[in-house]
Amino acid sequence: MKLTTQRSHGFTLVEIMIVVAIIGLLAAIAVPNFVRARSKAQQNACINNLKQMDGAKAQWAIENKKVDSDAVTTSDITPYLKGSVMPQCPSSGAYAVTTVSAIPTCTLSTAGHTL
Repeated sequence: MKLTTQRSHGFTLVEIMIVVAIIGLLAAIAVPNFVRARSKAQQNACINNLKQMDGAKAQWAIENKKVDSDAVTTSDITPYLKGSVMPQCPSSGAYAVTTVSAIPTCTLSTAGHTL
């Protein structure tokens, strides 16, 4: 008489739990890095917008013979920006320009959104 052993095809509960634990560990490492990278990208985009606004302000001041103490509004510099459109902060901040000598600012300056 010959004894045969029956082999099941598939994964055991322990094997599935190990795979789920490994995937959870990888996600726990990757998600904070993704959030940090997204925040840094938004900060860099905001800084680039501020640089464009500063260049537009300087061009407007030169063309209109303005001095450092003259006031500037966003409508003054908008025609000097690409597409004549005021850029938006990707982190939902708001931009402000005050005088020719002052650098443009973002309301999220405490988060590193500064020139």
